[in-house]
Amino acid sequence: MTGPHPAVAATRTAVREALDGHEFGSRVWVACSGGPDSLALAAAASWVGHKQGYVVGAIIVDHGLAPDSAQIAQRAEAQVRKAGIAIVHIERVTVGREGGLEAAARRARYEAIEARVDAVGGPSPVILTGHTMDDQAETVLLALARGSGARALSGIPARRGRIIRPFLSLRRSTTLAACEAQGLEPWMDPMNEPDSGPRRSALRGIVMPALVEVLGPGVVPGLARSAALLQADADELERQARVAMSSPSASADDWRCDMLAALPDAIRSRMLKMLAENKGAGPLTAAHVAALDALVTQYKGQGAVSLPGGFEARREYGRLIIGRPLDTSRRPRRPGASPSDPSDPGSAQ
Repeated sequence: MTGPHPAVAATRTAVREALDGHEFGSRVWVACSGGPDSLALAAAASWVGHKQGYVVGAIIVDHGLAPDSAQIAQRAEAQVRKAGIAIVHIERVTVGREGGLEAAARRARYEAIEARVDAVGGPSPVILTGHTMDDQAETVLLALARGSGARALSGIPARRGRIIRPFLSLRRSTTLAACEAQGLEPWMDPMNEPDSGPRRSALRGIVMPALVEVLGPGVVPGLARSAALLQADADELERQARVAMSSPSASADDWRCDMLAALPDAIRSRMLKMLAENKGAGPLTAAHVAALDALVTQYKGQGAVSLPGGFEARREYGRLIIGRPLDTSRRPRRPGASPSDPSDPGSAQ
């Protein structure tokens, strides 16, 4: 007796391995757009769930960005049911514009999915997304173009919280073949066309094929492999930054700048980002972190650094303080000195 199509077998194996160790009866949610990646994921999750005893459902988000978005969502629901999933929720959202349309849509999508998972509840729920190795390679290239650090260059994590991405080891061609082999009809988003979509679409349709032509077919796996290596490095650096933050001589409200300046650059930059975001500021860009670092290591009396979320970072008497802006006329001062007074032993380093 012949087994399943190789592409179908690959998707099932990826999902089974990603869910290894989850208990019988665990809830598994597939985030599905109706495209080939998420539709192949839905079919694989349905098959694995039936074999392993998971309760599998799908969540489809209607972003309302196209005139026929409701019909697209309904078509996706029909295909998900054809793939074997009976529990399907369509979530309709309103997409803002903060941070750009693509980022706003992604934020609205994940918020809607998380809210539905919380509302349903159940034991050990996880969310599966259909990101592939090709998505990973594109993400790394975009991060390179933006001059991003190791965390961004590490690409899409295989796991983050309860979100799991089983297909990061599979190519997009595999998910397309899996859909075809199972008689599924994925929706091909016109926004993925190079001349009508966001920057990622042009990267996907023009840049990646050119790189493959010049560098060979190994360019996509190579970029994905680099991301995995950087992921491990970034995780370790962030672990060391968290250890540094737990110093018993540190305060929850301010930090001695000489202590921070003595840390390795890679640790200090991550620590500064964590300190600000723990206070509620963010998300921080590389420019924000660089400005924070200048307060610590290159202080020349400069003023406070404005941070997202209505926060600021300022240096007073050799300490870095992150919080809400203060009325400067009411800030306490040491007699005979100002916060930027060179006679202050904690001022300019």
